[in-house]
Amino acid sequence: MRHRKHHGSLGLPTGHRRALLANLATALITHGRIETTQAKARAVRPYIEKLITLGKAGDLHSRRQALAKLRHRPVVDRLFNDVAAAYSDRPGGYTRIIKTGFRVGDAAPMALIELVESGFEVKPVKAAKPAAEAKAAKAEEKAAVDEAVEAEAAPEAVKATDTAEETKADDK
Repeated sequence: MRHRKHHGSLGLPTGHRRALLANLATALITHGRIETTQAKARAVRPYIEKLITLGKAGDLHSRRQALAKLRHRPVVDRLFNDVAAAYSDRPGGYTRIIKTGFRVGDAAPMALIELVESGFEVKPVKAAKPAAEAKAAKAEEKAAVDEAVEAEAAPEAVKATDTAEETKADDK
C-alpha cells in the first residue's frame, strides 16, 4: 500500500528531482533567498527545513547525512556553523514563501522562498579552487616567503661583510 507516500514529483524522474532539490537548497543556504516557481518552492521547503534541523543536531552523523544530500562541503559547513546556530532557539518554520506573480515567458506562478530573519548575514560561500589555481596560488605564496627570507638575510650579509672589512682594517 502507498498510503501517505504522496509527494510532488515536479514532472521529473527521481534522480533529476533529487538533484533539483539539492541545488535549490544549496542556493538557498548560499544566498538566503531564491526566486523559483511556486511548485518548486513548496517542494524545497520541507527539504531545507529538515536540513536545518540536522544542522541544529550538529553531530557527525547529521553532518554526513547533510553532506550526502547537498554534496558540497562549504555549503554544509555554512549550514552547520551559521544557519543552524542562528535558528538554535527556533522550533521550526525556518522558511517563508512569498508569491511574486507570473513569469513573463510562460506565465508560470513564481514565488520567493527565503530563510526568515534570524540575525545571520548572507555572505558568499568559498568555492573550492581548481587544482591549477591552487598550485599557482601556492607557488606565489612560496615566492613571497622566499623574498621575505632573502630580505631578512640581506642585512645580515651586509653586516658580515662590514665586520670582515673592519677586521682587515684593524689588522693593518
